[in-house]
Amino acid sequence: MAAPAAPVDVCLDGARVAHAGGAVHAPLALCAGRVAASVTPAALHIALPRHLLLPGLINAHEHLHVNAVPPLPQAAPFANSYAWIDAFAAHFRAPAVAAALALPKPLRLRHGGLKNLLAGVTCVAHHDPWHAALDAADFPVALLHDFGWSYTLHGPDYGPPLAQSFAAASAAGWPWMIHLAEGTDAVAAGELAELERRGHLADNTVLIHGVGLGTHDVTRVLACGAAVVWCPSSNLTLLGCTLDPRRLSAAGRLALGSDARVSGGRDLLEDLRLAAAHGLDATQALRLATTAAADILRLPERGHLAPGAYADLLIVADRGGAPAQSLVGLSRSALRAVVRDGRPRIADPDFAPWFAAVGVDTVPVTLDGVPKLMAAELADPELLALEPGLEFQVAPPRSRKADMVQVCHA
Repeated sequence: MAAPAAPVDVCLDGARVAHAGGAVHAPLALCAGRVAASVTPAALHIALPRHLLLPGLINAHEHLHVNAVPPLPQAAPFANSYAWIDAFAAHFRAPAVAAALALPKPLRLRHGGLKNLLAGVTCVAHHDPWHAALDAADFPVALLHDFGWSYTLHGPDYGPPLAQSFAAASAAGWPWMIHLAEGTDAVAAGELAELERRGHLADNTVLIHGVGLGTHDVTRVLACGAAVVWCPSSNLTLLGCTLDPRRLSAAGRLALGSDARVSGGRDLLEDLRLAAAHGLDATQALRLATTAAADILRLPERGHLAPGAYADLLIVADRGGAPAQSLVGLSRSALRAVVRDGRPRIADPDFAPWFAAVGVDTVPVTLDGVPKLMAAELADPELLALEPGLEFQVAPPRSRKADMVQVCHA
């Protein structure tokens, strides 16, 4: 990539900027990868009338490396995740599964990152062992680093031991994650009590799924300040049902995760849509992937666009009204631009002047049939080959005259 000689400050003009209470028409200044309090005199100004700026989404639960693995065919819901794991053992022998898992792990991890970026996710909690590939400076998304995790209470034997992992995360003041109550049977229903007996239910405990939590369990979770990550697409696929999000959401102790395509839906935008169809309104659903997720995962510089926050954001057409109404229900191809560290990463073709001004080389692609420009560093042919709906375009499209993004220097 041909980087500029010096970082380019940017001011996004004319758009509404989303915040916790709604949205306001105000310029948004980006400087050195952060949202700035004021516009610098030499800033590059980008006119975005009739647009809405939202913080990049936070995916609070993901397994990045298995998004190209074909899902397990199933005729009926599983009683719990352990039954799904047992059934998957034979699925490993399927040729398509073996081929997917034979791909280099760095490529599979990067694919998971790209899948998230295409859906407006700019920060991911990867619930698996750390890999050196995740430290790459050009990895598609930011990652949660400061956290502890274990896999489950009852196997498989994978990941850090519960007691040691929980103790280390608690001592460091980090969130600690575990798949828990992922089912509809007595096994799932008894897991919170067992976790509490072991001394691992605390204000840093983050329970993944929680479908089997009863009313008393939710009360216990809230009483100790713990939280749950809700993955509705995965729950509905594997279990045939999902949790009631209302009490946890009202208390700010519910975040949203996509899990992975091997067991869930396409991306976090699908889970946002499902959240808004299963007990929450659009505004409440969006909080799960922004402010609530940032609070639960202890990421104070994410989930909002206040000065000092990371300059990770989404640009969408403004439908008016509550900001969430302009995002929840959109497909990924309808996002006008996804921005990381103050630089566009994938956007509609009329954002070409912004890419050029900040020194980001681009490659024309189509996303679900819609022309886009993608940062060239992300356009690895092996990577694009893994992502359904993402293809190289032979020739760049003409920009839409009526919706042209205007760029000028102050």
